[in-house]
Amino acid sequence: MPKQMMRTFDISELKTRNLEEGSDSITLGGYAAMFNSRTTLWEGFDEIIVPNAFSKTLSEQGDVRCLFNHDWSKVLGRTKSGTLRLFEDERGLKFEVDIPNNSYANDLVESMERGDINQCSFGFFITKEELDWDSDPVLRTILEVELYEVSIVSIPAYDDTEAAVMRGKQDKNAIETRLKLIKKIKGVLPNE
Repeated sequence: MPKQMMRTFDISELKTRNLEEGSDSITLGGYAAMFNSRTTLWEGFDEIIVPNAFSKTLSEQGDVRCLFNHDWSKVLGRTKSGTLRLFEDERGLKFEVDIPNNSYANDLVESMERGDINQCSFGFFITKEELDWDSDPVLRTILEVELYEVSIVSIPAYDDTEAAVMRGKQDKNAIETRLKLIKKIKGVLPNE
């Protein structure tokens, strides 16, 4: 039986986006997982997720939920209802969730806009992996997962994802624009 796993990621700069004029709906979006980004899970053990690790799960159109802090009583959206949309691209697992107009979702948006909560996580079972015991540290390469949830969280395990709570159409590509700028800056800074 596959081992149940959860990973968390940074999703700073969250913004909101009204889906249509006069709508009270808010959409959160970003990357719940990044491909080829090595992270240390604990001393002596690193992990990396390869491109297309989520392809099988996404093609099977399972019922994945977006949660707040991995709390199953705080559902922000789900694929079955169409309020959560998941995509794989060359960078990672991208998500968009139309959050409900309720107290915990509104509190989350407030905390995100203040910058108090800006990270993301996901829950999954590993279905295919490779372990490199000769590597120092040991490296687990995740080849395929069964995804069951993505979460917006206060404490991440991975620090390299981005997400946005977008207000208005001009911010629709805020995540991609910010990541391109960061990449450009890192290319000119020493030790980057």
